[in-house]
Amino acid sequence: MKFAYTILYVENVTETIEFYEKAFGLSRKFITPENDYGELLTGETTLAFASNALGASNFKKGFEPISRSNKPFGVELAFTTENVVADFQRAVEAGATEYEPLVEKPWGQQVGYVLDNNGFLIELCTPIKIES
Repeated sequence: MKFAYTILYVENVTETIEFYEKAFGLSRKFITPENDYGELLTGETTLAFASNALGASNFKKGFEPISRSNKPFGVELAFTTENVVADFQRAVEAGATEYEPLVEKPWGQQVGYVLDNNGFLIELCTPIKIES
């Protein structure tokens, strides 16, 4: 088995893809002609967004859509970068909301958190250095 996708359900797929391009420097893979599903180029595992309407059609029992007015869900996306200070600032300048400022962890990693344009929790951090 292989972990292939993370799909986040959002109000506006195109706006979200554009936000991730500006805030995190990611590139789009595609958006459907219906603008109800899109993917970003993120490496081996795909980060995708689907519209709340598509989610409603997929899940007959319903689901809880994200809301910027509530605390974020207990799930995060994490992006590693060697230039976390500049990338954190770029995300905020692109419209992300600072949730927790950058701090240095006892193991030397720099970590900070922002909320994306929908209210999803995003960790921006330096890679963990494993000493051999």
